[in-house]
Amino acid sequence: MFYFSKFFLKLLRMNNKFLFGLAALFLVTSSVCAYLLEKETFGNVFNGLWWVMTTVTTTGYGDYYPRTVAGKCLGIFLYVFGIGLISVSIGKVIDSLFIYRKRKEAGKLRYQGEQHFVIIDWSKHAELAIQEILNTDTETEIVLIDIMEKTPIIHNRVHYIQGNPSHLETLEMANMTKARSVFVFANDTTADHTMLRDPSFVDGKTLLVATTIERNYSHVHSIVEIKNRENMQNFQHVNVNEFILGNETISQLAVRSAFSPGSSRIVSKLLTRQSDNNFHVLGRRQSWRTYRDAFELLLEEGATLISDGDQLNINRKLDQLIPEEARLFVICDFETYERISAVK
Repeated sequence: MFYFSKFFLKLLRMNNKFLFGLAALFLVTSSVCAYLLEKETFGNVFNGLWWVMTTVTTTGYGDYYPRTVAGKCLGIFLYVFGIGLISVSIGKVIDSLFIYRKRKEAGKLRYQGEQHFVIIDWSKHAELAIQEILNTDTETEIVLIDIMEKTPIIHNRVHYIQGNPSHLETLEMANMTKARSVFVFANDTTADHTMLRDPSFVDGKTLLVATTIERNYSHVHSIVEIKNRENMQNFQHVNVNEFILGNETISQLAVRSAFSPGSSRIVSKLLTRQSDNNFHVLGRRQSWRTYRDAFELLLEEGATLISDGDQLNINRKLDQLIPEEARLFVICDFETYERISAVK
């Protein structure tokens, strides 16, 4: 009994790859032996494998069983060693899955996907952004980067990376090179509470992260949130694609709602999935020469053209030629967008 215990303890200490290889070799060898010992009973090696598997997993269907002394001795050998070996192997597999899950929740696994969104620093804004992305696209995956010990959100399309986002190795873990876009949110949840109310401190941290990203991944579309408009000049040397002034935008929307009641609801519906109609972007069709061509044809197809990029004066330049690089923003439902975006 002492030797059996010592044997199984050695199995537990074995390298996983070696153990799985040993288990596979054991099953194949036992199956071949079963067939060679009783060819009439098993008929072929596969039936021998079937009997070995049902034996070592303690299933025991009874459709095949050895009839000779040699075959029964092989069965006894499987009872003594095979069941223990396979049990240890199955336990190792379960342990590996558990460890994988723990490492994933702790943000220790490198993300291997492509065309994903990267969100830096967990906050209420980041949480809302994640929910909006998940609701907008049913296939796009998200990588969240933060320094928390465990992921704050569990979702099969949200991958967590733990680390400092201003460090290149952390961004590499998020596979930033192949990312579609990156969001850098202004995180004011630092442990130093004396600085929580200082927008310059928060924006300074954001600047450090944005600089690291743009220096190494300038091809990735970047959206950066800043607390204070006055700090925007500090970002001049960083090629950020878009800035978001969170607090300022909220204040402006509140004032517009006071002067024009209901405007906040309109903007909110256009920016979220609360209604069927949302903002969508289109490229220039070959058949469109002027903005009037695009405006009138899109209107017939159920979409309203409102701008070319951030140029909202479409109605004053309908007869101007549309440039090849135009990014035409329209308002329509998702079904209409899928239909009109398929037309070249």
